[in-house]
Amino acid sequence: MGARGRFVALFAADVVSALGTRVSMVAIPWLVLVTTGSATKMGLVAAAEMLPYVLSGVLAAPLADRFGVRRTTIVTDTASALAMAGIAAAPQLGFGSLLVLVAVAGATRGLGDRVKHVMLRPLAEEAGIALIRVTSAYEGFARTAMLLGSAGGGLLIAWAGPLGAIWVDAASFALCALVVAVLVRLPEDAFTRQTPDTREPYLVALRGGFRVLWRDDLLPGMIAMLFVINMFNQAGIAVFVPLWVEEVLHTPEALGLVLGAFAAGAVLGSVVFTAIAPKVPMYRTFMLGALLACAPRLLVLGLTHDVVLVCVVSFLSGLALAAVNPVLGAMLYERVPPELQTRAFGVCTAITFVGIPIGAVLAGLTVSGLGTDTGILVAGVVCVVATGTPWLWSRRRRTVPATTTPPPVAEVGEAR
Repeated sequence: MGARGRFVALFAADVVSALGTRVSMVAIPWLVLVTTGSATKMGLVAAAEMLPYVLSGVLAAPLADRFGVRRTTIVTDTASALAMAGIAAAPQLGFGSLLVLVAVAGATRGLGDRVKHVMLRPLAEEAGIALIRVTSAYEGFARTAMLLGSAGGGLLIAWAGPLGAIWVDAASFALCALVVAVLVRLPEDAFTRQTPDTREPYLVALRGGFRVLWRDDLLPGMIAMLFVINMFNQAGIAVFVPLWVEEVLHTPEALGLVLGAFAAGAVLGSVVFTAIAPKVPMYRTFMLGALLACAPRLLVLGLTHDVVLVCVVSFLSGLALAAVNPVLGAMLYERVPPELQTRAFGVCTAITFVGIPIGAVLAGLTVSGLGTDTGILVAGVVCVVATGTPWLWSRRRRTVPATTTPPPVAEVGEAR
């Protein structure tokens, strides 16, 4: 198989893994609901999956570098398949055993997703594909997989029951492991390998991921901005939009309409951005996307009860959001040395994902204290300030060219 075929195989495996993750996020809580009837246990299951997912991408990244990213991908996908199969095969083991299996699946997927992302770079370069196109296309496919996975998970539950849906999830991870094992081979010089006598201690290697990001002049601010975006987006999705729909429109169909407009804009935006990405300045595009992705859709919720206007603005915000993750992904690929990318990607994911639960909690507190409309408006104004501040930074940062270069090798060695 040629270089482009190997890249497509890995890309497809990554998307299938994202699809399977979304199915499990629907099927497992539903299984808990129908077997226990407890909303508290549903929340515990969700936490048992997401917390290890975030932590493993950081804490296990140095181990993945030592073991080899390709082998790590195969092992983690196989372990995810076995964990899902264990849940489906023995649901009678009890809630404690279910939590353990879900935590194992979350941890292995968190690490597996990170190493797959790292593997995309050398295969894309070997195939002659621009990295910004890779990150943009991946964003579009990942968002589509999330949409299809949520809907598909519901359909699978209706057709085969929650256990049947979990069996399908297990099969998807097994398929990913098989595809990588059979079809994906990395270039020989893809990563700098450490020999046993020069291998870094674990804690030193772990700090390397933080330091290489911290010492960059652009990446810390971009990661902080994505944290803010995740926080406000989750606040809108989990609290503000459902409350606005319930109080203003009184119909659950409108909830799907508003959220669907935003998701449709994000998917279409990914398609458009993939085509134009190499021609735009990356950092300025990132800042503009961050400014338009959150604040407008919050402000329009607080200022109007017109569902058509809300859907239009939500769609446009989704278009803007499509440029944010791909640009940050491309900057990470280009500015972080390959041997540190597994660790750096894990750190970036952990920091930005923390904004998701924080956003939902703060949104609930804000609405409880100020009311729905006032709370949404306050959140919108704060979001404008947070995402507009980078425009006041130095002209040097606003004029970063479309193609960036990684830090000097000497600096990376010092970071180690």
